[in-house]
Amino acid sequence: MKLWGGRFSKDSNPLMEDFHSSIAFDQRLYKEDIEGSIAHGTMLGSIGVLSEEEAQLIVRGLKEILQEIEEGKIEFSLEAEDIHMNIETILTEKIGVVAKKLHTGRSRNDQVATDLRLYVKKEITILKDLVLELIKVLVDISQAHKKTIMPGYTHLQKAQPITLAHHMLAYVEMLKRDHGRLEDTFQRMDVMPLGSGALAGTTFPLDREYTRKLLGFREISLNSLDGVSDRDYLVELEGALSLIMVHLSRLSEEIIIWSTDEFKFISLDDAYSTGSSIMPQKKNPDVTELIRGKSGRVFGHLMATLAMLKGLPLAYNKDMQEDKEAVFDAIDTVKKSLMIIAPTIGTMTVNQEKMRYEAAKGFTNATDAADYLAKAGLPFREAHEVIGKMVAYCIEKGESLEELTIEEYQGFSPFFKEDIYQAISLMTCVNDRKVTGGPNIKVVESHIEIINKWIEEIK
Repeated sequence: MKLWGGRFSKDSNPLMEDFHSSIAFDQRLYKEDIEGSIAHGTMLGSIGVLSEEEAQLIVRGLKEILQEIEEGKIEFSLEAEDIHMNIETILTEKIGVVAKKLHTGRSRNDQVATDLRLYVKKEITILKDLVLELIKVLVDISQAHKKTIMPGYTHLQKAQPITLAHHMLAYVEMLKRDHGRLEDTFQRMDVMPLGSGALAGTTFPLDREYTRKLLGFREISLNSLDGVSDRDYLVELEGALSLIMVHLSRLSEEIIIWSTDEFKFISLDDAYSTGSSIMPQKKNPDVTELIRGKSGRVFGHLMATLAMLKGLPLAYNKDMQEDKEAVFDAIDTVKKSLMIIAPTIGTMTVNQEKMRYEAAKGFTNATDAADYLAKAGLPFREAHEVIGKMVAYCIEKGESLEELTIEEYQGFSPFFKEDIYQAISLMTCVNDRKVTGGPNIKVVESHIEIINKWIEEIK
């Protein structure tokens, strides 16, 4: 029998039951639902709505149900619609009519709002830890490659020499912001809606502050309409997750490019690569390709949630049932992506010689040659033109700037002296960029120290 069936004179059509039911996906909220019900029942006992014996019986029954679910002894029912009514039905079968008192002063509207917040709070904590683990992997790579010179790019064209450490630390900064966004979302969503009822609270004298303490929320919601209808935190979380996937996808794209035969900057470990069913020579970066593909899936969940919410009048509407599958899948996708990308890049082999060769080959020191002339007194725009002509000359001859003779240099400008070769050496180019945020080795070491200190502070 439906727990809401008193108003109805006929049973639901089976098609309606299947379409209406959410137990197929919201069953993952069983722990949070039981946790919330234990707190609510305990509170009802504390204010005298339940006797002490009734409250204890309900709490004991709920704890038994939790254990039985985790032991695989309980099968949820489609007819009971959702996780809330499934657990209430099971509790009634276990302890009898007193179970029906548990819903006093509570609606499924504030119940699901509370369950979802409890669940998401736990998941954000896990996500933050996974982001932190990836940051640590990137810092380890950076520490090992402070002197590994590679070409930096703009427009996917070789631009200036940097180090692999400097490159990886860019992703660390992105992930630090991701970590901060997750924390911000957590802080804003740490509000308990239980006690909001269906939309207008309840006539029972609930001690919401006591329930808040039992459930570990920072504060309670101050408006019952907002309490049951607020899903801003899901949009915030899905936005934060989308940005994480943007960053993982960008890193994945580079790993894919770097592992090609054309680049040969890195080689992925066999444990994190796949082969071809027809081409025996292939070694494919499927992990990073999948992450790149799954990013769109997470973006879609963000857009679906925004579209679902945009036209809803206050307070609760059944449309909100659609929030769960979106956020569950977004969380699952990002967690799996973070878990797999960390060891994938942590075990890759870096081809330092190839990186340095390509940095030298691509005139990445051309800006430094122009800076040399500017420091010698030639206006930078004129210096820029001189070096541009020299690059064209080198391309025609099939040489690099380092291979030109001093006579050739001075044929383009009398400002060139013998020290030009030192000025345009790749290591000089890197280490002369001492500005905060640059690739200079000591600047990079300082950056790593700052990151390690930040990691210690947030533990």
